[in-house]
Amino acid sequence: MATKEKTVRSAHSRPGEKVKVLITRDRIHRRILEIAKQIRQDFPDEPLLLVGVLKGAVFFLSDLARGIPGEVSLDFIAVSSYGKDTKTSGQVRLTKDLDASIEGRTVIVVEDILDTGMTLQYLLRVFEQRKPKRLRVAVLLDKPERRIAAVQADYVGFSIPNEFVVGFGLDYAERYRNLQGVGVLSLKAQDKAGKS
Repeated sequence: MATKEKTVRSAHSRPGEKVKVLITRDRIHRRILEIAKQIRQDFPDEPLLLVGVLKGAVFFLSDLARGIPGEVSLDFIAVSSYGKDTKTSGQVRLTKDLDASIEGRTVIVVEDILDTGMTLQYLLRVFEQRKPKRLRVAVLLDKPERRIAAVQADYVGFSIPNEFVVGFGLDYAERYRNLQGVGVLSLKAQDKAGKS
């Protein structure tokens, strides 16, 4: 049965911008519950620390934390690699550190998207120096075609094509984060020209 391609009409959209639905909110919700169940099966009796990478992981982290039974605590870290562009700058810098020590704790790093892997590689290096008991990675989206760094996630929501995506925490110039699902953002050719 053929399905009609859906385009999101959003208050966030500006002239020349279109968002085509890639993953619906319902599919995301179901997959997050599956990941939550898998994490608790892997660590049945352990207190877990979920570390959300700001700002993109907030929606994923919230739903994931609610789906994991037992003791779960949260912390946040922020890094910057994109700025206001659609491509990563390749340089990663820490803009907000954790509030507490992770030494001896089971830590799940929660990311919105695994793209080139540069951000995750940087974060894992920082975290490993802090001596956690265990360190795992959960990502909502994985874009394997773009990988530069040799890193991978332990828990993956969806593997996606090499498109610029927004929604469910992912943004373009701080817009679109609050879209219910994930969509592919299209820009006018002249807007794209300066974004390489």
